[in-house]
Amino acid sequence: MANCDGNCEHCSVEGCGERIVKSKPNEFTNIKRIIGVLSGKGGVGKSFVTSSIAAYLNRNGLKVGILDADVTGPSIPKAFGVKEKAYGENGFIFPAKTVGGIEIMSANLLLEDEKEPIIWRGPLVGNLVKQFFEQVMWGELDVLLIDMPPGTGDVALTTFQSLPIDDLIIVTSPQDLVSLIVTKAIKMAEMMNIHVLGVVENMSYLVCPKCAEKIPVFGESHLEEFAKEMKFTILGKLPLNSDNTKLMDKGEIEKVSLPEIKSVIDAIKGE
Repeated sequence: MANCDGNCEHCSVEGCGERIVKSKPNEFTNIKRIIGVLSGKGGVGKSFVTSSIAAYLNRNGLKVGILDADVTGPSIPKAFGVKEKAYGENGFIFPAKTVGGIEIMSANLLLEDEKEPIIWRGPLVGNLVKQFFEQVMWGELDVLLIDMPPGTGDVALTTFQSLPIDDLIIVTSPQDLVSLIVTKAIKMAEMMNIHVLGVVENMSYLVCPKCAEKIPVFGESHLEEFAKEMKFTILGKLPLNSDNTKLMDKGEIEKVSLPEIKSVIDAIKGE
């Protein structure tokens, strides 16, 4: 349609052959809020941010799940040290659980060998993400985090169109390309009629262990000026911390110590 704004959910036009109906979870699942975590490019620590948010929400007493939509580059199970496989029964998929009780569904949990690559075309990957949402027995969740693939490609488009995402968190880093990358992500969210909760700048600085000075390893951040221009909220700036990186590599992300993420958690909780 010439005047289509992409918002099929509230469209009154009849006979549209391009209408996309939002997926619904199964009858045994009740999810109060769905938050997508997106980065405009790879290498900014999106999965680290997703995992850290999940860990802190869980510490705050919320029931949390993570849908790993980064199908061809899944890292969520490794971050939490999850070894058990997801399994299917009677048409449903049962997710794995972390040590702290976070529900996780990832393509890696379906592979016999987690090192095997998933070499699929976009439509197949998109359909798998929808299947993870509709057929997984998530149970009662306060928050479902969707770890999106980087960029604004086919899988991100399918996910935005098909899943009833309430909010979006955009993860970036303090580099010169930030304005272009974040702009693309925000404009895609606007086109899909998805509310952007705000932007998290990861690897914003390194704290000197001797003098506690904040060192901008990847260059000075210009996020404040850009936030005023694009009118988005800065949820937080997270430091580069080798201890937390080691925890993620060891599969112990639930032990993460990241006080700077409190502002992100408060924003999600509406505080």
